[in-house]
Amino acid sequence: MSDHGVQQPIQLDDVSLCYRLAKQKVGSLKEYFIQMVSGALQYEDLWALDNLNLTIEKGETVGVVGPNGAGKSTLAKVVAGVLKPTRGKRQVNGVIAPLLELGTGFDPELTGYENIYLNALLLGRRRREIDEKIDEIIQFSGLKDFIYTPVRNYSSGMVARLGFAVATGWIPDILILDEVLAVGDVRFLRRCEERLHTFRDAGTTILLVSHSSYMIEQYSTRCIWLDKGKLIADGEPAEILARYAEAMEQPRDDTTDANAGDLGAPEPNVEPAMAEAAEPAAVP
Repeated sequence: MSDHGVQQPIQLDDVSLCYRLAKQKVGSLKEYFIQMVSGALQYEDLWALDNLNLTIEKGETVGVVGPNGAGKSTLAKVVAGVLKPTRGKRQVNGVIAPLLELGTGFDPELTGYENIYLNALLLGRRRREIDEKIDEIIQFSGLKDFIYTPVRNYSSGMVARLGFAVATGWIPDILILDEVLAVGDVRFLRRCEERLHTFRDAGTTILLVSHSSYMIEQYSTRCIWLDKGKLIADGEPAEILARYAEAMEQPRDDTTDANAGDLGAPEPNVEPAMAEAAEPAAVP
């Protein structure tokens, strides 16, 4: 693990992110460009993050909760560097391992084995490092019998297992998880839990986006609640989860089942849903 001597690996100062959404429904990419060139498109702004200030200390595991469209996935992508804030300052120090969406960084036409190399290279690993770790990654994923099968034939659970195994094959400074543990069998979830404990003990800073109250309460040292891009509350996981459940008029589920305690359906991927008729907002 890299040692940067930084006590605050994640710092967001007055961060806002705006999407410009086309008001008209566009049926095709061709139609979109025709309307755009002719000036017929009209837009409205959607602020996915709104003047967000957040400091995460080294070694903290911060759970993120909020209703659909609250900005949770957008926050994860801003921290990971996938999205650039419209306003404000993002400062992240350390090696990041992001697990943002199922299949991110995978080529569906390549085998699982080939995708391990592809994904690890995208994460900044060298060929020699991957050679040394690949057997361990395959074993952890539990996909040995399917490792030479094209990823297009994998189930969502298999993709999640392979993605998690690759991203956590090395201990990062910062680990970002966005609902990727919502799929998969119980045995694999137990292995993921053990690995998360190992990372916490090693001082990894973890940002955990999840609708599962069990996951947030079990693994987070701190919890933040987002709504409409704003920070509503920040504090002890049990307290924030109770307040959030009350606000959502949902009873808490305190069972210890790894799949229990869902706080609503998973948040949809905001960006692709907007992509057919949206363009990034200009930075003021």
